[in-house]
Amino acid sequence: MMFDRRSIFGRRRITSTFFWFAWFIILAFPVASDPLAVEPLQIVTASGTHVLRVEVARTAEEQEKGLMFRRSLPKDGGMLFNAQSEQEISMWMKNTYIPLDMIFVSEKGRVISVAHDAKPMSETIISSGAPAYAVIELNAGTAKKLSIRVGDLVRHSIFPHQAGE
Repeated sequence: MMFDRRSIFGRRRITSTFFWFAWFIILAFPVASDPLAVEPLQIVTASGTHVLRVEVARTAEEQEKGLMFRRSLPKDGGMLFNAQSEQEISMWMKNTYIPLDMIFVSEKGRVISVAHDAKPMSETIISSGAPAYAVIELNAGTAKKLSIRVGDLVRHSIFPHQAGE
């Protein structure tokens, strides 16, 4: 009986190639994890009260990942980062594919600064410019569309010293 070694080596080569290709795909394209629980957040501006649905990044791991690797964000969606004390906050867009607006908020729930249209994948530091307690990330253009300005009120349960209107 004749033994054809080419068929065994051919199958082994195909299996090995498939194995390494699968590992390449897994490592090269990280899978976005499930979104965090969504909670309502209100922003009171000169144009009215706007209700958004935000994911709240509470743990260090959730805050470090933020919206990285996401390909989309609901129109009324966003992410709220709780710094848990007022401090100057620095953010960046590394591994973030969605252009974003960043709203920096005081412990009393007042907007202290707004960074419009942060560029995807950028490692440029975006600073609050003053001590902030939280950051809200929204789709780029949302801050302008809702007329969000310094001094506007943000209502959410993370603000322990909620300012009156």
